[in-house]
Amino acid sequence: MIPAALAIGVASAALAHTGATGIVKERMVAMSAMGDAVKAIAPMMSGEAAYDAEVVREAAELIGSHAGSAMTELFPENNENAASYVKDAIWEDWDTFTELAERLHTYSEGLALAADNGLASSRNGMADAGAMMGGDAMMGSGDMMGGSGMMADATMGREELAEMPADAVFAMVSETCSSCHTRFRTEAK
Repeated sequence: MIPAALAIGVASAALAHTGATGIVKERMVAMSAMGDAVKAIAPMMSGEAAYDAEVVREAAELIGSHAGSAMTELFPENNENAASYVKDAIWEDWDTFTELAERLHTYSEGLALAADNGLASSRNGMADAGAMMGGDAMMGSGDMMGGSGMMADATMGREELAEMPADAVFAMVSETCSSCHTRFRTEAK
């Protein structure tokens, strides 16, 4: 189900990025594929669609395949062009961009591992992910984190993420994407 939807999304993204060439087009197609993966599973994470662990795992693996060094390699220095949505800030603050790309890679791997855990609300009657993670100490704004209330913790590893409810890890993936877009992406031209 999701591979076909994502393939269509990638194909439509390629058409939507007319004017982009070479590595700029490659990165735009990769970003669109990740966005499509997030959009495909977001309704599951909010309880608006039936939860399917395999679909979540596939989406997480797709995101992971474009994150980390696979992402940073698509941004050679001063490679912005008229068709690109990248700010010069990406090269001016390369360390932050690299850290966010690596964090996204870790979180997407963690989401793939946590897929079988289901949603926080379905785990042994747990009301939220905060209860699982030790109470209020790690709680953040539910609105900021897609409703899960989990603060993104850059020091968490795959093993810790694998123990969390999938929606809590998904919120961390989403927050990382949002943080990167806020800092380094321009509005559509």
